Amino acid sequence: MKTREGSIPASAIKMIPETDILPPILHSGDYYEPVPLSAVINTAGAEDSPFIIDDASVLYFFFTPDVTIPAEEQLFDGVTGIWVSYQKNGQWQPAQRVSLQDENELALDGCEYVRGNEIWFCSARVGNYRGIDIWVAEFRDGLWMDWKNAGEKLNVEYEIGEFHITSDGSELYFHSDRAGGAGGVDIWVSRKINGEWQTPQNITAVNTPETEGWPFVTADGNELWFTRFYLGSPAIFVSRKTNGQWGEPELILSQFAGEPTLDAAGNIYFIHHYYIDGRMIEADIYVAYRK
Repeated sequence: MKTREGSIPASAIKMIPETDILPPILHSGDYYEPVPLSAVINTAGAEDSPFIIDDASVLYFFFTPDVTIPAEEQLFDGVTGIWVSYQKNGQWQPAQRVSLQDENELALDGCEYVRGNEIWFCSARVGNYRGIDIWVAEFRDGLWMDWKNAGEKLNVEYEIGEFHITSDGSELYFHSDRAGGAGGVDIWVSRKINGEWQTPQNITAVNTPETEGWPFVTADGNELWFTRFYLGSPAIFVSRKTNGQWGEPELILSQFAGEPTLDAAGNIYFIHHYYIDGRMIEADIYVAYRK
């Protein structure tokens, strides 16, 4: 079986904070300065799209060994896709690839969301309505199985992109460039009523003519974290709900910081992309611990 480390080109550059000319910038006094996760997680390839389980014991993420390789080629490399690491005695363990396709069948999976014994994920594979669709699988007997397309309503009619489902399963937040928004990409919400996802509503409190996306909602449903382009690069904002209404977003992290996911303690795990001379070198998962 191919490993992440063995798939990375010998010419790859492993960036570290000391060599990073555009480090993430913290704008909130509620957190300590962000730091990268250990080398067990972060390689010279690209770690992306993190999802942390509430108790911070399990971390899912997307990996590809070379950011310069197009997705059409990543499909065939045998390593690009969703990986998972478990934390034991405070240390992250070597990650394992998450298998969500039959052997000898191709799929390029990412943007995972896990709740209980269910995983929702983005995938490019046979059986899609679009180039990339949302799929769902179930964990049983130690394996993910019974993967199925999330359906025409979500994938075609609602045009959902990267997404997050609330802890009670009642609301689906997602980004999309579907008609009726404030800008190119907006954040929308669909509510499940009587087992059916309803027509999405635009979250006008957070959307602008710029790009807003990659939503994450805390377990209590009162904080909406998302990525917005700010001063030319991705940045992380949070909107808080008061009396049922989303408030003005607050800037938390900027300068190539995005795709936030939080544990129950409020620690922010996010992606930091390293750039040199306008060219992406790699990407790592960082964490800003709450004080």
